[in-house]
Amino acid sequence: MARSRKVTVSTDAHGHTAGWAQTEPAPPVAPDPSAAAFFDVDNTMMQGASIYWFARGLAARNYFTTTDLARFAWQQLRFRLLAREHAGDMSLAKEAALAFIEGWRVEDVERLAEEIFDELMAPRIWAGTRRLAQGHLDLGERVWLVSAAPVEIGRVIATRLGLTGAIGTVAEVVDGAYTGRLVGDLMHGPAKAEAITQLATVEGLDLNRCAAYSDSANDLPMLSAVGRAVAVNPDTTLLRQAREQGWEVRDFRTGRRAVRIAVPSTAAAGLVVGAVTVGVAVQRRRRNS
Repeated sequence: MARSRKVTVSTDAHGHTAGWAQTEPAPPVAPDPSAAAFFDVDNTMMQGASIYWFARGLAARNYFTTTDLARFAWQQLRFRLLAREHAGDMSLAKEAALAFIEGWRVEDVERLAEEIFDELMAPRIWAGTRRLAQGHLDLGERVWLVSAAPVEIGRVIATRLGLTGAIGTVAEVVDGAYTGRLVGDLMHGPAKAEAITQLATVEGLDLNRCAAYSDSANDLPMLSAVGRAVAVNPDTTLLRQAREQGWEVRDFRTGRRAVRIAVPSTAAAGLVVGAVTVGVAVQRRRRNS
């Protein structure tokens, strides 16, 4: 896969900034230009959190220790609760996001994401959700991943799955390296709805003909922005909302519903604040090397 940076950044009339990265899969059938499907990643397309598996892959490559990884997992759990209690305040998460990728080269992140996807993420793709995405592709519709992870990582996952592209958090890049500053906001909560609305304008999509899939009540804005909302492996709040709204529910989990595989899917605050631990550990190892 070409590793050149192919990220489109768009700002709407209200100042909301979103970024998306498109893959180049061969169109299987005559395209349907006005319909698309949007899939959340963590615990919707994949078991667990993509950024956690990325961190596991980095740990296996000695970028940081297993103790750092355990601390990262604990931070995810802790801030998941805080994010639910203070869902509207993402300032802490946005500030924390800077520590994870500052100084990294884009090409290195994409290379590592490719390797780690093949090793750790591919076996954890929900087969049922993958079939749902393929169903849209078979109809000629575009399929986008929507994730709080950096958009380059989302694009790698989308490419590996043969999807259209990914919408994700955009980090500023200068001379091929991340500066530690974000372009716009974290791709979380209402930001996802704003991003797909912007994408629909650019791509000529009719959101009433589009579908969205998620496991989390944090994505209610995105689910409410399209004509067809589907709750996939839903948390308790989303399941209740889906029943009230008459939305379709798909559950591909087995065993007790409350048990999550590996580290749970988290709100963006949990993901990124947990990543601070990883970022600090990586920077420490670089300084000591």
